[in-house]
Amino acid sequence: MNIKLLVENLEFSYQSVPVLSGMCMNVPKGSLVSILGPNGSGKSTFLKCVDRILKPQKGVILIDSEDVLSFGRMNLAKKISYVPQSSVRVFPHSVFDVILMGRRPHLGWMGSDYDEDRVWDVIELLGLEDIANHSFNELSGGQQQKVLIARALVQDTELMLLDEPTSNLDIWHQLDVMRIVAELVSRQGITALMAVHDLNMASRYSDRIILMKDGIVHVSGMPNEVLTEENIVDVYGVKADVHVKKDGIPVIIPYQQIMGGEFK
Repeated sequence: MNIKLLVENLEFSYQSVPVLSGMCMNVPKGSLVSILGPNGSGKSTFLKCVDRILKPQKGVILIDSEDVLSFGRMNLAKKISYVPQSSVRVFPHSVFDVILMGRRPHLGWMGSDYDEDRVWDVIELLGLEDIANHSFNELSGGQQQKVLIARALVQDTELMLLDEPTSNLDIWHQLDVMRIVAELVSRQGITALMAVHDLNMASRYSDRIILMKDGIVHVSGMPNEVLTEENIVDVYGVKADVHVKKDGIPVIIPYQQIMGGEFK
């Protein structure tokens, strides 16, 4: 198995509050890997450490066997693209110009025809032609999220980090965003690592799942290996029925919280 991302003994604290506590994991090349876990388990913090938005106190992060600390900011941006959590964002620019920002690591003093052609290629790939000249600020949340994915895609990196890309989106746009990411991984061979909340979305679209609890990896593996009734109880404190479909994809139906060790 070729490893795109390898993390060993990662530790991070906000002041004196530990968030990541010796986290270890690996992400195979050309795979879509989802990070699941309850609020506060460290999913978003971990992605920000990988992209050097945050600086961990301990640990090693390797991209293609190279330490991320060895890269300058622009060179790191040629290795990793980052899609932040979906929310209303303010960019006083057109959709085209926001996507073109993703070419920044590759630009000299001036952009080239190739950079503009690359933007149009991605616009067509994601079906954004009709809104290419619209103001980013006038778009819906789902449209904005597609534009942010497009901006990350034109960076031409082999590793894309996505922080809860479907949060605050309706179900249609959730499915659309997940489909887009899965197709990018399948067709273009990129590696995608994303933090998500929806267990069923992760189950349906992920090659592998990492289940976090209290700043460490509780378990990782294929969706049907990770999303078991026992693991869901252990990590979320929720009792759920798990039904594995004929295609091997587990469907999770949560129905009961655990309070103080008792089912309520």
